[in-house]
Amino acid sequence: MSKPDFYDVLGVSKSATAEEIKKAYRKLAIQYHPDKNPGDKAAEDKFKEAAEAYEVLSDADKRAKYDRFGHQAFEGGGFGGGSGGFSMDDIFSNFGDVFGDAFGDSGFGSFFGGGGQRRGGAPKGTNIRIKVKMTLEEISKGVEKKVKIKKYVACATCSGSGAKDGTSYSSCKTCNGTGAVRRVQNTFLGQIATQSTCTSCNGEGKTVTAKCGTCSGEGRVYEEETISLNIPAGVADGMQLSVGGRGNVGPRGGRAGDLIVVIEEENHEELKRDGHDLIYDLTITYKDAVLGSSLEVPTLEGKVKIKIDAGTHAGKILRLKGKGLPVLNGYGRGDLLIYTNIFVPSKVGAEEKEVLEKMGGMPGFSMESEGKQKGFFERMRDYFGNS
Repeated sequence: MSKPDFYDVLGVSKSATAEEIKKAYRKLAIQYHPDKNPGDKAAEDKFKEAAEAYEVLSDADKRAKYDRFGHQAFEGGGFGGGSGGFSMDDIFSNFGDVFGDAFGDSGFGSFFGGGGQRRGGAPKGTNIRIKVKMTLEEISKGVEKKVKIKKYVACATCSGSGAKDGTSYSSCKTCNGTGAVRRVQNTFLGQIATQSTCTSCNGEGKTVTAKCGTCSGEGRVYEEETISLNIPAGVADGMQLSVGGRGNVGPRGGRAGDLIVVIEEENHEELKRDGHDLIYDLTITYKDAVLGSSLEVPTLEGKVKIKIDAGTHAGKILRLKGKGLPVLNGYGRGDLLIYTNIFVPSKVGAEEKEVLEKMGGMPGFSMESEGKQKGFFERMRDYFGNS
């Protein structure tokens, strides 16, 4: 089943401002929150759907990709992202920053577990962005690529804890292990409670008393890692795909960020890409154009023979159905469009010149013999009108 449009989920237009998107999400999150709808599976699905939509549309980069490619920008071939399915735990843990941004310190802290801020947990690692080059042949079929990346990984000595041993911790005395500090201020409107990340432990809720000698208490080390990427068929130059959890690991057990893969399409020696179609410029001789011929043309699967009809004019477009590129996460393929050109020599010998002059006086080579021929734009209109 296809995923619903994120703008429709939040009930906003595609031109909605960031503030309008935030307000729409806040309204839906309160309406469908599990605490208000215990045991209601439909409400839980609506809650997750709204969080999913907000996670994409609240991020300028992700929103731009979604506007251009739709859900395809984040799905397929083992890749996930803003539009990949996630659980309730993900919403409250992985997307704590989303709730924090939407609700802040507006008084919903107790209802949403501290304004959605992650308490008692290490900060999440950062994302990594890489470029992956792909040929048209690889794009046509999809490919598995292995890439080497230097990144922060969990320290093997302390299993990512940053502590010398399993008991070298102490609960943060400032926040009592919650990772957040709550303050109450008296104002002319009454008492206002605010909550912020504990600066003593950076929101982790604990401190390391004896640091690991390998990572110096960071819980992570900088190493090279080989990652296997399953890139789906039909991707395009500049498209960004996301691999969840394969970015930098956070300090002291913090969750890993994502790996952002940017597709870089390599030029083909003979074929050019136009959306899902491929274009090939075929130059034929004057003899082949007049008498017809059978010639080979390249495709992504190898050479194929095509028929050149007698009387072929320069600019005629031949189409090989299904020889283009596949639609990403969809059905069907584009076509191979063959643009015919006629070779005209810049120099001819005396004998050739004599033959051409003789041919020019023959009835079959007179322009009046077949009437007025269609121009380039008329032929293009006829082609695309019938394609």
